[in-house]
Amino acid sequence: MTKINGKLLSGLFFVLSLSGTLTSCSSWIEEDPEGQVTIDKVGDGDEAAQQWVTGTYSKLIYDMFCWGYFPRVLEFDADYISGPDWLFGTFGAGNFQGESDVTDALWKGCYGLIARANNAEREIKKMTNISDAVRNNAVGELKFLRGFAYFLLVRAYGDVPLQPEEETTQYSQPRQSVATVYDYIAKNLEEASTLLYKNTDSHYQAGHVAAGSAAGLLAKVYATQASAAMPAGTEIVVRTGKPYEGSGDQRTYAPLQSKTFKKQPVKGYENLNTRELYEKAAQWAKRIIDGEFGSYELLDYDLLWKKSSCTASEFMFSLQTVSGDATYKVSVHSQYEGYMTSQGSDFIQEGGWVGCTRHWYDLFESQDLRIVKGVKHRWRVRTQSESNSGFYYPQNNDYTIRATGYDLNGNHVGEPSGEFADGVNYYYSQDAQCLAFTTKYMDVTNNAINNADANWPFLRYADVLLIYAEAQNELGHADEAVSYLNKVRVRSNATEAKTSGDGALDTPTKLRSAIIEERAKEFACEADRRWDLIRWGIYLDAMNAIESDDAGVLKSRQERNLLFPIPAPELNTNSAIKENNPGWN
Repeated sequence: MTKINGKLLSGLFFVLSLSGTLTSCSSWIEEDPEGQVTIDKVGDGDEAAQQWVTGTYSKLIYDMFCWGYFPRVLEFDADYISGPDWLFGTFGAGNFQGESDVTDALWKGCYGLIARANNAEREIKKMTNISDAVRNNAVGELKFLRGFAYFLLVRAYGDVPLQPEEETTQYSQPRQSVATVYDYIAKNLEEASTLLYKNTDSHYQAGHVAAGSAAGLLAKVYATQASAAMPAGTEIVVRTGKPYEGSGDQRTYAPLQSKTFKKQPVKGYENLNTRELYEKAAQWAKRIIDGEFGSYELLDYDLLWKKSSCTASEFMFSLQTVSGDATYKVSVHSQYEGYMTSQGSDFIQEGGWVGCTRHWYDLFESQDLRIVKGVKHRWRVRTQSESNSGFYYPQNNDYTIRATGYDLNGNHVGEPSGEFADGVNYYYSQDAQCLAFTTKYMDVTNNAINNADANWPFLRYADVLLIYAEAQNELGHADEAVSYLNKVRVRSNATEAKTSGDGALDTPTKLRSAIIEERAKEFACEADRRWDLIRWGIYLDAMNAIESDDAGVLKSRQERNLLFPIPAPELNTNSAIKENNPGWN
C-alpha cells in the first residue's frame, strides 16, 4: 500500500466519506447504492483512478486494522503465540462466537473491502479520460485486493458468498463451495498479474502491489489448496508439548517433544487434485523467482525489519501506515513491542504484550539471527524505574548467567556480562510478562506513541521461496526443495539442510516437517501459523498437545474451531444462508 499524503490524502478522505457505508440492518455483503461514489463525484482521469484505488486500500487500515482487531483475528489462535489472558480473551481461548474480531474485522471488513473494489472497478472502467496503462494497473490492484479478501474469508469460514461484481439489488447471496471460491480467487489474481505494473516498471509506485504480488499470492493460494487436499493420514512431525514440568515454584520448562501427527481431512478440499495444485504453485513461484514479474530478493537480515526497508522488494504486499494519524493508525507496534515513555527512553509505557512461547524459541539453533536479533533479550517497563530492574529472556543457563551471574541452580558463577553489564537488576518471570517478544515491529518513526507506523507484512518473498520448496518436495524433487529451503535458512545464519548424511531430510515426511517448521520460525508474529496448521489438517493435534501455554492461555480445541462462525447479523439478514458452521449457533 502506498504512503498517503498531499492531494491523495484529501481525495482519500472524500472517497471514504462517500463509499462503503452500510445501513445497520443490511447484510454485510451488500453494497449501499445511496453511499456509492460515482465519476461525477470523483472525476475522470488518471488521478481520479488513483483516488478510487487508494480509497479501496484504505479499508485495510480503517475498520480492519485501526481498532486492533487485525492482526489479532488472524494471529491469536495458534500454538506458538501467547500473551496475557485479558488480551487473548475468549477468542484466544477458542470461543469465536460473537467476537468482534470475527464479526467486525474479518467478515464485515473483508466484504467491505470487496464492495469497494467492485464499485471502484466499475467506475474506473467507465472512464474515458484515462490512459490504458493507468486503467489496467488500477483494475489490477482492485482485482488483487478482491482476491486477497476472499482468500482471508474462505480460509476462515469455508463456504462463503460471492458478492456480484455488477450492480445488483439482490443482496441475499448464498454460500459458494470452497472450490468455487478458490476458482474465483485464482481468476482475479491471474488477471491481476497481467494488468499490474511490474516493480521494475518506471510507472510503478513503491509500496503498491505489483504483478509479482499477484503471482506470489496465487502461488500461496494453490499451495493452500494442495496441502489441504493431501490424503488423510499424511504424516507431519511437529515439535511441541506441554510447556512445563512440575508445578508451582518448582515448575521448569519441559523440553520439546517430536510428535508425529497424521493429517485429518480438511472440509471442502476433499475432491481437489493435490498434484495439479502443487504443480501450479511451483509454476507460479518459479516464474517469480526467474524474474518474469519483476525483481525480488531476500534482504539481509539486518535490513529486513528496518523502517527504511518497508517498500523493499521482499515485502511483496504489506500494510504501510501513517505515524500518529488519527484515522490511518494501527496498534501493531504497541501490541508487539510496546510504546516508550518518551523517544529515547529505556522504559515501555504500555504494550509489548504479544509474543511467542518458549517451545517456539527452542526450535532455533543458538546462532540463528531470528532469535539472536529477532527476539528481545532484555527490556524494561516504566514500573521498573524506581527499582532499577528489568526483564530478561529466556531463562536458560546462557542468558540467566549473562543477566544475573547465577546459573539455573542458583550458583554464583560470575557477574552479568555483555549487554546485561549495565548495572540493572534483570530478572525472569514465568508468566505473560516474559515471552519471546519479537523485534520485527520496533523500528518506527516515533516509538513513544500508541499508533506508530509499523509495517505489517501480508506476503514476503521468503514465503514464495518456501512455497516453492514445499511444492517441490510434494512433487518428488527433494534436492530442489532443500535448495530453496536453504535460501531462507542461510539468510538467518541457520545451518543448511541436506538430503544425505547425519541429520538429513532424506524422506518426504522429514522434509515436509522441516519446511512447515521453517515457516513457523520465519513468519512468527505475521499471522501465518494458524492457517498452516489448518491447511495441513493438524490444527487440533497441535493445539491439544499443549492444553495451556506458558502464559496460561487455553489451547485445547474441538472440531468447531476449524472454522469461524458466520456472524449472527449476517445470518439474521441474509435469507440465502440457512445455517452456521458446525458447532456454532
